[in-house]
Amino acid sequence: MKKAWGGRFSKSPEQWIEEFGASISFDQELVFEDLEGSIAHVKMLGKMNIIPLEDSEKIVQGLLKLKEKASAGELVYSVSEEDIHLNLEKMLTEEIGPVGGKLHTGRSRNDQVATDMHLYLKKQVLVIMEHLKELQASLFEQAEKNVETVFPGYTHLQRAQPVSFAHHLLAYFWMLERDYERFQESLKRIDLSPLGASALAGTTFPIDRHFTAEQLGFSEVYENSMDAVSDRDFIVEFLSNSSLTITHLSRLAEEFILWSSKEFNFIELDDTYATGSSIMPQKKNPDMAELIRGKSGRVIGHLMGMLTTLKGLPLTYNKDMQEDKEGMFDTVHTMIGSLKIFAGMVRTMTVKADVMETSVHQDFSNATELADYLASKGIPFREAHEIVGKLVLSCIQKGCYLLDLSLEELQDSCAQIEQDIFTILSPREAVKRRNSYGGTGFNQVRKQLEKAQIKLENGAVQKG
Repeated sequence: MKKAWGGRFSKSPEQWIEEFGASISFDQELVFEDLEGSIAHVKMLGKMNIIPLEDSEKIVQGLLKLKEKASAGELVYSVSEEDIHLNLEKMLTEEIGPVGGKLHTGRSRNDQVATDMHLYLKKQVLVIMEHLKELQASLFEQAEKNVETVFPGYTHLQRAQPVSFAHHLLAYFWMLERDYERFQESLKRIDLSPLGASALAGTTFPIDRHFTAEQLGFSEVYENSMDAVSDRDFIVEFLSNSSLTITHLSRLAEEFILWSSKEFNFIELDDTYATGSSIMPQKKNPDMAELIRGKSGRVIGHLMGMLTTLKGLPLTYNKDMQEDKEGMFDTVHTMIGSLKIFAGMVRTMTVKADVMETSVHQDFSNATELADYLASKGIPFREAHEIVGKLVLSCIQKGCYLLDLSLEELQDSCAQIEQDIFTILSPREAVKRRNSYGGTGFNQVRKQLEKAQIKLENGAVQKG
C-alpha cells in the first residue's frame, strides 16, 4: 500500500515490520484531539489564504463528519496507515476527495502529535483534579463524623499516642490537597500550543500560530519550534504528579487493608469494594484497596520508563517518542479509576469507634502524657522519660497498664505524682489536651475541618 511518505523509497516494509512500527492500536485514543487540531489548522489555512477559503470550509465539513462517525464508533482504523494522523487523513480524502490532501499544508506529524497530547492532557488533568476533590470530600465527611473518635496513632507500626480518627483522615486530605495543587500548577505548562512548529524549523507558509492556539483554547504558544516538537516535559511532570498521588493512595490503601483485618478490626469496607475466595467461604478480601496499592507500581513504572526513553534523545523528534503515549494513557485511566473507587470506599466504610477506643486502653500510648506531666512539675524531660520508661517495663512484667497502677505505686516512682494523673492518663483526655496548632486536640481538629471546608469550596475545577 502506498505510504504518505513513500516517494523516496523503492521498497515497502514487510507487514510484521509495519505492525511493529505502527501506533494506531493505542494512539486512536487521540482521535477527537487530532480532529480538533486539524479543524483549527485548516481554518487558519483558509483565513491566511494559504489554501482557498472554499477548500478550507470543505475540509472542515469533512472533519466534522469524521467527528460524528468517531462519536458513533464507526471509524475503522488500519495498521497500514500507521497512526491516528494518517488514518484520519486517508478517511478525510475518501470522504471529500483529493482536496483533503491540502489539510497537511504547513504542518508535520511532529507538531500535530504534540498538539494532540497537549489537548488530551489538558482535558484529563482537569478530570483527575475533579476526582481528587471528590475523594477529599469523602475524607472530609468521615472526619466530620469522627472528630471525637479516639484512635491509636502509630510510629514504626507500633502504638505511639492516641489521636482523633478525624485527625488521621485529614492527614490524607492535606496530602491530596498538595497533589491537587501540583496538577493545577502543571496546567500552565500543558496549556501551550506547539501547532505550527511543523517538523522542527517552522514553515515558509504565512501561518498564524496564535490564531490556532486561540481556536484550541491554549493560553500560549511555544517560543521555539525545536522545543515545541521535542518537549515531553509536560508528560513527565504529569507522570510524576500521578506517581506521588498514587503513592499517597497506596499508603491509605495499606492502612485500609490493615484496619479491615481481624487483627485490627477498626473498619469494615462495604461489600461493593471487596471480594470473596473461590475456596474459603468466610473470606472478605479488600481487593480494591489491594489493587490500588498494586497499581502504584505501574504508574511509577511509567514515569521511570518515560525518563529513561528521553534521557539520550538528541533534538528534535525521534521515533522513540512514540513510546510516550501508552504510559500516559494508562496512567490517566489508572488515576481516574483509583480516585473514583477510593472516594466510594471511604464514603461507605463502617468505622468501628468502639473497637478503636477499646484498643487505646490496652496499650502504653499514654506514656508520653505521664512524661509531660512530670516535666510540667519541673522534672527535666530526660529524667521524666527514664522514670516513665521504667514504669512501663514494670507494667509489662506485671501484665498490666499504667492506668491499672494505684496512686501509691505511681508515687513510688515519683513522689510528685498526684491524684489528677488518672485524668491525665485517660486516652480521651490525652487527645483533648493536645491543643497545639495543627495538633490532634478535638478543638484543633474542628478548626482544621473549617480550613478544609474552605479548600473544598474554593476548589471547584475551572475548565478551559
